[in-house]
Amino acid sequence: MLTAITRAVSPNINQCELTHLARKPIDFKVARTQHQHYEEALQALGYEVKTLPAEAALPDSVFVEDTAIVLDELAIITRPGAASRRPEVESIRQALEPFRSVQTVQAPALLDGGDVLKIGKRLYVGLSTRTNREAVGQLHGIVAPYGYSAHAVEFQGCLHLKSAVTCVGECTLLINPEWVVPDGFDGIDCIAVDPSEPFAANALQVGNTVLYPAQYPATAQRLRQQGLTVMTVDASELSKAEGGVTCCSLTFEA
Repeated sequence: MLTAITRAVSPNINQCELTHLARKPIDFKVARTQHQHYEEALQALGYEVKTLPAEAALPDSVFVEDTAIVLDELAIITRPGAASRRPEVESIRQALEPFRSVQTVQAPALLDGGDVLKIGKRLYVGLSTRTNREAVGQLHGIVAPYGYSAHAVEFQGCLHLKSAVTCVGECTLLINPEWVVPDGFDGIDCIAVDPSEPFAANALQVGNTVLYPAQYPATAQRLRQQGLTVMTVDASELSKAEGGVTCCSLTFEA
């Protein structure tokens, strides 16, 4: 059974952490409606969506991806780089325990799930303001017994690695080559975002479909021209909080 864990939008999302974007007002009601439509899209793609209640005291908590990495064999609870986000992890741990054995990244490691890109058995870990080298070593030690490896990746210009590159097929990446070097991914095929849409590299692959933000039509057209099926959702309000379509769910096979 395909399962997606989500969390409702915090009514205090306007107090979210920001790193690379200027603060703009976020319409909470619109953000909540867009998030509900996002959940409906996941359901249409075959997921059973388990929605956790909103956390008023945790403005960024809708972005559940940053709190855990879910592999087939286990789940790893992260230690978010922003101290304000660390209280988010305990409820995610409780939500994942029925599905996976759980391990935890420990201090002094800092790790946001949005910095971890899984391609096969390789975990590419972006070094950012939220993720440090200690996390790469700890993560490698946790996953190596299951046949995985963790590798540090340098990038620039955005909050998380998955703002710069995501998977859109089994052997295909969507990438902003100005923010991360394509050669770092072992020769995997890459589709570059349209230059007019630098933030367009965040996409959620669901089987043969790409769930994608509607605000990047030029890049969506590039994906379709490569034969990919694209389902768009409006994520414009959550993008003001440096969020994307991967950020709002933890997806896995139960």
